[in-house]
Amino acid sequence: MPFAKSKKSLFAVVAGLSLAATLALTGCAGSNNASSGDLATITAGKLTIGTGQPAYEPWVVNNDPSNGQGFESAVAYAVAANLGFAKKDVVWVRTTFDEAIAPGAKNFDFNLQQFSITDARKKAVDFSSPYYSTTQTVITLKGSKAYSVTNLAGLKSLVIGAAAGTTSYNAITDVIKPTSQAQAFNSNDDAVAALKSGQIDALVVDLPTAIYETSADLTDGRIIGQLAGTTAGGDQFGLVLDKGSSLTSKVSAAVDALKADGTLAKLETKWLADYAKAPVLN
Repeated sequence: MPFAKSKKSLFAVVAGLSLAATLALTGCAGSNNASSGDLATITAGKLTIGTGQPAYEPWVVNNDPSNGQGFESAVAYAVAANLGFAKKDVVWVRTTFDEAIAPGAKNFDFNLQQFSITDARKKAVDFSSPYYSTTQTVITLKGSKAYSVTNLAGLKSLVIGAAAGTTSYNAITDVIKPTSQAQAFNSNDDAVAALKSGQIDALVVDLPTAIYETSADLTDGRIIGQLAGTTAGGDQFGLVLDKGSSLTSKVSAAVDALKADGTLAKLETKWLADYAKAPVLN
């Protein structure tokens, strides 16, 4: 699902951070697993990367993916470097979310804009190895019974909802274990509407969605906290490639190398640090 259209004001971007520092971090990440000349990219000698229009922080800073700033921009350049492409050989294109995951030929070599890896989407496109995993998070809004809650015990007597058939719904039943039946909704939009109307006291979503909802959609919204032990059950974001792309295995190998050498963890700390500030509920 598309997430994280988080507002710039949510994230404390370090003032004066130079582009050179970001490129130094991404450029040295991992050993190249291929020469750029060996790869069958859309344009010979170039790597064409797609993202959304607009692209939001903290994923892309100032809606400019070419500056290397923001988590996904930095990840893209780190993958490019691992594949043997210099920054000057990276070309950016813009697509909608739905265009990128629809069947058919692509105008990019890979695309990243918080695409959750799902079996249904795998029927139309390829995914790389995951470069980011979410946690499940409880949100509410001012005036709700849940607003002052700070731990799991405080949630147990409340009415909590989530989209049906999701890991978020499973987190309610498996982690929170409320005394009232968990409420299931057709979509996150329906669940948010139920929270606004007072039908439920709190809502469980993945963390990027929580950041977005509490900043852009819910007046006086509040993140109560992350649910411990739900990282493995959270959504995983992958790079999208054309179905059957010859680049898929190489791009996945690049992501795996960046994970193994700690680059992805460093970039996550650098650009998504505010996510970690959401308390873990025990």
